[in-house]
Amino acid sequence: MFKILTYNQISAYGLEKLPADRFLVSADLASPDAILLRSFDLHNVAIPESVLAVGRAGTGVNNIPVEEYSKRGIPVFNAPGANANAVAELVIAGMLLSARNIAAALEFVSTLEGDDESMDIQVEKGKKQFAGFELSGKTIGVVGLGAIGVKVCNAALALGMNAIGFDPQMTVESAWQLSSSVNKAASLDDLLSRSDFISLHVPLNDHTRQLINATRVEKMRDNVTLLNFSRATVVDEEAIVRGLDSEKVHAYVADFPSNALLNHARTVLLPHLGASTSEAEDNCAIMVAEQIQDFLENGNIRRSVNFPDVVLPRTEGYRLAIANENVPNMVGQITSALAENNLNIIDMLNKSRGNYAYTLLDIESEITETTLKHIRAIHGVLSARVI
Repeated sequence: MFKILTYNQISAYGLEKLPADRFLVSADLASPDAILLRSFDLHNVAIPESVLAVGRAGTGVNNIPVEEYSKRGIPVFNAPGANANAVAELVIAGMLLSARNIAAALEFVSTLEGDDESMDIQVEKGKKQFAGFELSGKTIGVVGLGAIGVKVCNAALALGMNAIGFDPQMTVESAWQLSSSVNKAASLDDLLSRSDFISLHVPLNDHTRQLINATRVEKMRDNVTLLNFSRATVVDEEAIVRGLDSEKVHAYVADFPSNALLNHARTVLLPHLGASTSEAEDNCAIMVAEQIQDFLENGNIRRSVNFPDVVLPRTEGYRLAIANENVPNMVGQITSALAENNLNIIDMLNKSRGNYAYTLLDIESEITETTLKHIRAIHGVLSARVI
C-alpha cells in the first residue's frame, strides 16, 4: 500500500482517485511515498527519504524547492490548465470592473443616505464621474499563451475585442486551442504598443521577474489597462504607480494586494481569487492525484515540472524506473548493469529534460536487490526503484 501525506485540505473528488485499498492518505504519516499539497511552503521542511513524488493541486510551484527535489530524483507534479477557466473568467471580470469603474461606483452607492427621492438625486448628480467605456472593439494583448492565456484570448474575441498574443514557448497543444483570429505579436514590446488591455499569464522565474518595468510601461499605449493574474513580482509596482499617477496607465487590476497599490484610486486589487472556485479546486486535485497514482503504480511521468514526460504502456515482466542526471552514457551503463546480471529488456523508454533524464524499462525476469544496488551505485543515478 502506498502512503500519501497531505499538507493541505485536498478536494475529496481528487482523493477519490486514490483507491483506498491501495493508498493510505493522511495528514499524519511516517515514511510517506508521496506528498500532496496546495499552498503549504515546503522550502524549510525536511521531507523523509521515502518520498518518491510531490504533487501540488495547483499551477505554480514557488512553494516547493524543485531543484532540491530534482537532485534527489523526485518528480514534482502540478495541475496546469485545471484552473484555467476560473482564472480566465476573473480576467474578464477584471476588464469589466476597470472599464466601467464598478468598484468606485459601488463604493459611491454605499455612501448614499436619505429617502429614495434624495438618493435618486444623488445618483443622477454622481453617476457622471463613473462613466466608462465598452470592451467591444478594444484590443487585448495576452502575454503567455498557456491554458489560461488561450482561454482569455478566445473569450475576448467572443466579446467583440481584438486579441494579440505573445509566447515564444507556446506548446502545440495550446496552439490547437487558440482561435485563428488571434494575431501574433512580433515581440513583447510590439504587443505592449498595440494593446488597450494587457493581461499577464507567465510563470515567475528569473526571466519574468519585473517583466513589466518602467521602460516597458513607457512603451504601452496611453490609458492602457494592465491585468496581472500571474504573480505579484512579474511587475515593478513602483513603475505601475508612476504610470497610474501620470495617467499613462488607466487602471491596474491584480490578484495580489500590496501597500504600494492598496489605496490608489485606479487599482482593483483582489485577494488572490484566481483559482478560488470549487470547480478549479476539484479539477486540480483530480489531475494531480491521477498523476501521482500513475507514477507510483506504473512509473509514468505526466506533467512534471522538473522531469520529462515518460509514459510506457505496461507489458509483462518487472518494471524498473530510474531518474538520473542528463549526462552521456547513462543508458549504456544501466543496460550494461542489467546484462551483467543476465536480465533481458522487453521494452524501454528514455527521455531527458534539461539537466535531468528518466528511464523506464520492462525486464523479463525479477530484479534482485543486488542488481538494484548496482544501478543505484552508478555515478549520476539519482533514484531507482522496482515497480
